[in-house]
Amino acid sequence: MAESGKVPTTQQTKKTPGKLKPHHSNIIAPTPTNQSAHLPFHPLLSLTLVFFLGCFPFLFTRPRSIHPICPTIISTVYSKMAPPAFSDIAKPSLDLLNKDFYHTAAATLEVKSKAPNGVAFTVKGKSDHKSGISGQLEAKYTDKPTGLTLTQAWTTFNALDTKVELDNTIANGLKAEVLTQFLPASKNTGAKLNLHFRQPNFHGRAFFDLLKGPTFNGDLAVGHEGFLVGAEVGYDVTSAKITRYAAGLGYSVPEYTAAITASNNLSIFSASYYHKVNTQVEAGAKATWDAKSSSAVGLEVGSKYKLDSLAFVKAKINNTGIAALAYNQVLRPGVTIGLGVSIDTQRLSESAHKFGASFTFEG
Repeated sequence: MAESGKVPTTQQTKKTPGKLKPHHSNIIAPTPTNQSAHLPFHPLLSLTLVFFLGCFPFLFTRPRSIHPICPTIISTVYSKMAPPAFSDIAKPSLDLLNKDFYHTAAATLEVKSKAPNGVAFTVKGKSDHKSGISGQLEAKYTDKPTGLTLTQAWTTFNALDTKVELDNTIANGLKAEVLTQFLPASKNTGAKLNLHFRQPNFHGRAFFDLLKGPTFNGDLAVGHEGFLVGAEVGYDVTSAKITRYAAGLGYSVPEYTAAITASNNLSIFSASYYHKVNTQVEAGAKATWDAKSSSAVGLEVGSKYKLDSLAFVKAKINNTGIAALAYNQVLRPGVTIGLGVSIDTQRLSESAHKFGASFTFEG
């Protein structure tokens, strides 16, 4: 899921003289325009068939957490909840396979504190394996009675980011965000407007880049009794062309989720599964196929095990032989350490392995 207040994008931008330089906050990074792609219906139909066959047995079972004398509770609960955003249809499995693996950076540091007047301060620093050290200082103020949240950040890229949020103020279920960025060195600016609308069984989002294009990216998700269906589209107002589109569907209950998505103009297909085996063990897997570049399917499996209430370990491996291990421990209230390693099992004697550590302090 894209972080709150950020336009979700997984594509990189190129540095161009005279234009706003992107940085890790990605607040105003432009969304590249994708060319229209041939619609590969057969793979999509195949994945859909596999998905429904896999979920078919679940239609006749209830999660163990639901008491058998109350068969309508599932429908009642889901009818009152907004489904996850389109980008979060496969969130449980993606979080299991991607979050809390600390080898991605040599070291990360996060310090959080809160002033008596309610202003929350966050300092973040990261030493990347390739690009060096970067950091950010952030201040956030929330006025709960009015639903107003103001966030300001200053990064080591010399970018001043501001985000203003209004939650349930304009309309019930509507969250509006205005994001701006200013680069003092180059005098470049950027502005975006994001809208999030949540209602029972519906979750829609709209992202507008006001100064570049302008462009529009929107997605929606509809849910009913655990089933999720969603779609995404991008549109360039200047050229009057659709720049991107994607679709996905899933099935989610507290103990397990399954999802398939077709992204990058329906050319990259993914199927994922997450299972909460018990209170200590979680497992998940993801298969990906790029119809444009390869006939091979990428596969990644992972698991999480809670040692106790203060510590857990994670492990994953993919079909290329890259294995990752992670350990997270709460040393004391407000102090957490994470250690991670990535090992290329096909090149054990080479310097292809990565190590990382994470430190979090909360006051």
